[in-house]
Amino acid sequence: MSFYDIIKQPVISEKAYAGMERGAYSFWVDPKATKTEIKTAVQQAFGVTVIGISTMNVAGKRKRVGKFVGHRADRKKAVVRLAEGQKIEALEALA
Repeated sequence: MSFYDIIKQPVISEKAYAGMERGAYSFWVDPKATKTEIKTAVQQAFGVTVIGISTMNVAGKRKRVGKFVGHRADRKKAVVRLAEGQKIEALEALA
């Protein structure tokens, strides 16, 4: 599996942008990916040193349109902490 398969997209929210200032970047990742695979993928993709990872499974919400009730997909989020003084320039441009 390449890092393109593991890292789906960055999380775009106010809380994620606040974490960037502390060197913590959030990504939506493949639900089957392990912390070791996520660490390797981020290091290969962005050329940074990862010192810690927190992962969480996010349950999809029930959504309703008129009388029809649906369900959003379940996802996995990873918060990656980088070594002191490092940052991901590509994501800093989004903020």
